[in-house]
Amino acid sequence: MADNAIPATLIEGDGIGPEITAAVVELLDVLGAPFAWDRQSGGLAGIEAHGVPLPEPTLESIRRTGLALKGPLTTPVGQGFKSVNVTMRQEFGLYANLRPTKTVVSGGRFDNIDLVVVRENIEGLYAAMEHYLPDGDDPKGLAYGAGFNSRRECARIVRFAFEYALANGRKKVTLVHKANILKIFSGIFLEEGRRVAAEYAGRIAVEERIVDACAMQLVTDPWKYDVIVTTNLFGDILSDLTAGLVGGLGMAPGANIGTKAAVFEAVHGSAPDIAGQGIANPLALLMASSLMLAHVGRFDLSHRLDDAIEKVVHRDSVRTRDLGGQATTKELTQALAQALR
Repeated sequence: MADNAIPATLIEGDGIGPEITAAVVELLDVLGAPFAWDRQSGGLAGIEAHGVPLPEPTLESIRRTGLALKGPLTTPVGQGFKSVNVTMRQEFGLYANLRPTKTVVSGGRFDNIDLVVVRENIEGLYAAMEHYLPDGDDPKGLAYGAGFNSRRECARIVRFAFEYALANGRKKVTLVHKANILKIFSGIFLEEGRRVAAEYAGRIAVEERIVDACAMQLVTDPWKYDVIVTTNLFGDILSDLTAGLVGGLGMAPGANIGTKAAVFEAVHGSAPDIAGQGIANPLALLMASSLMLAHVGRFDLSHRLDDAIEKVVHRDSVRTRDLGGQATTKELTQALAQALR
């Protein structure tokens, strides 16, 4: 571990989580071990150890470090547990979800993809304000879900997108909404988006797109998009759609950023069906660690990691099965380690 290692929380996750986390830690060690890990549990491992999917020791660790890398976590279905991800985002005010989408494996139906989805992370319909209402004789005959968008958060997420565009040499931000139908709920986002965008006139171009039209265009002409900013539910859906343009969620890193903490993650599931087989793809979590390095100002190490992925996966074609190759997790990790050295 480097003397100047940065304290960070490490959550291995469930299913394939421990395997891909071990691969990422090994590769970060090759880079000089920039993080001093505080290992904590979450998901099913958290329930087993502490009775809840997001234990207090894990929360306390993130409060202390302000920085976390996490593998995929499982929230049990139908057992009264709130989503781990939603809880974490609300607990730490992780208002910005950053999902870069870039082609690494070329030659598919879509090539040369390079866009970013910026998603508002703590409001909208994912505020999880859900209730049953009676319908006739059935006291739970209607399921009612409510959400909210505040001017404050709409402005903050749009400003985040424009500042990200400036810092990363991007040219255009697209405001994605449904204000034609949800005139108040989505309209407030569009209003604040236009107001904030005016502050960047002449520096960053802006356009507006209704969400269904955006979804259609993302599979007909995705190259017209650069940075997309939108509300919580739309961002969740569109960011998975864009991941499909570059090979699926195995190539999709995510960052959840707030003013007091930042959590970086592989956004795919825990894939219990292949856990323990040594064939899991660690690239999403590895790319998330690259975002994490950039977040703490270690752009040198982030660029080295990105270059190694480009060389090994793109040029040398060392790929796991989900990417059309035959490499095991260990073989891909070894090739990446050699490239980093």
